[in-house]
Amino acid sequence: MENAKKLAIVVSRGLDDERATVAFTIANTGIASGQQVTMFMVSSAVDVVRKGAADNVRMNPFDPPMKELIENFQNGGGRILVCPPCAKVRGYEESDFIDGVQVVGSPALHAQILDGASTLSF
Repeated sequence: MENAKKLAIVVSRGLDDERATVAFTIANTGIASGQQVTMFMVSSAVDVVRKGAADNVRMNPFDPPMKELIENFQNGGGRILVCPPCAKVRGYEESDFIDGVQVVGSPALHAQILDGASTLSF
């Protein structure tokens, strides 16, 4: 996957907004098409990847449950990054997030963009 096209998705919507589901659906489709996908969670989106938060969430009856979308994304090799100030203001530490989620600053996102990643925002 070293030469794969890259996609960076910035998500600012939480569990009260269907666009969070759409972001993960598009991210999973990107992985299925062979892209290297990174999601950068900001604002209320950090709540989506907190341990247990998405376990019983299904925002749209035509979409898979949020927990399944997240698991499929991670199992497919997708990276989930969380904005440190966004986590801190909510009292979260890295241990509060599901396995594999990294709390890193925006330079990690910019590195993806400088490396040629296309970007989407939700």
